[in-house]
Amino acid sequence: MITITLLSPTQQPIQNWNFSDQSLIRIGRQGDNDIVLDQFLQVSRHHLELKQVNSNWELYSQGANGTFINDVLISKAEVKDNDLIKLSREGPVLKIQITTSLNKSQSTPPQLLKPTCKHHGNSPNNLFCIHCGEPLVEEEKFISQYQLLRTLGIGGMGITYLAWDKTGKTGSQRLLVLKEMNADMAKNEKARELFEREARILKSLSHHSIPKYYDFFVENNKKYLAMELIHGENLEKKIYEKGPLTPKQGIELMIQLCQILDYLHSLTPPLVHRDVKPANLILRNVDYRLFLIDFGAVKEIGTPNFTRIGAEEYMAPEQGRGNPVPQSDLFAIGPTLTFLLTKESPIKYYRKQAGGDKLDVSKIPNIPPQLTQVLAKTTEPKSSDRFQTAQELSQALAACLTYY
Repeated sequence: MITITLLSPTQQPIQNWNFSDQSLIRIGRQGDNDIVLDQFLQVSRHHLELKQVNSNWELYSQGANGTFINDVLISKAEVKDNDLIKLSREGPVLKIQITTSLNKSQSTPPQLLKPTCKHHGNSPNNLFCIHCGEPLVEEEKFISQYQLLRTLGIGGMGITYLAWDKTGKTGSQRLLVLKEMNADMAKNEKARELFEREARILKSLSHHSIPKYYDFFVENNKKYLAMELIHGENLEKKIYEKGPLTPKQGIELMIQLCQILDYLHSLTPPLVHRDVKPANLILRNVDYRLFLIDFGAVKEIGTPNFTRIGAEEYMAPEQGRGNPVPQSDLFAIGPTLTFLLTKESPIKYYRKQAGGDKLDVSKIPNIPPQLTQVLAKTTEPKSSDRFQTAQELSQALAACLTYY
């Protein structure tokens, strides 16, 4: 059997694939590969093949950006147990583990029995042992088949965990996010509706910048949602810790956000996220792709209105009245970009206008006049006076890049 593990930049396992009776394994970005790595731009459509020849595995590289075994560029080579394969110089790393099967009628020889690992020499930040690969936890705790590794956050709705799908129920062994709705909140009909809606909506979506849905279940009167883990940090935390972005960086991220919103608004029926803000935007470490998270407030256009949901600083006037439209999500891009460029609450830059407030960033030195005008139009009090589609706003933002 051969096990292939995708590692994070800090050498932590992200996802596992096990092959016990397959002699040819194809890896690449294209969907017809045995291992699909479509999130990595450095990976070719059909990057490499692993072939079993007698009892050995051989690697054949087909990637335009090269393939490296233990940091050595190769085109063809034998793969051995614990080898590290890197798909291009800056691409993802795969760890190879090869297990030689024994005759089922034989008992495992004593010399092949795996000793109990003491986990010595691990960094305090390690999630998995560098020797045996098992999770590093003081006490094993499971919810369903998911092993809890760390608490990521605690809020009014419940707890978010970093978890490990050891059994591969979600398709392979992998790290994931497990959201728990506590029993008290489950008694609240509206809270229950929002949590269940997030699971239902995520299951229906398919976009490379929206976390994948894995599982939804109930255990001990608590509801759980398992979804893709994005290795990165949210933009609110990033700005507070590292300071404001340059206008060019901020504009490019908001263009990515427009692409995500264009997907949501183009669905049938259209979806309005209703909670676009820096804390719900994650920048993935490996390729700086922006992800939109937290779909608990999502609303389908055409369903009953009058529920007020959203963050005050980022909320369009009509959304505050319980009547969100797709342009409400576009409104939120204005204050979001303002925060990214200033590290200050966008409330500071709202100015009274006929019919409501809108952003005025004309006195911020590093924001050019063209971008100032875009932000003002994005936050017009009347939705009909704003950019009407995410594509239209994206084009206006792209035009601002001519200043840089």
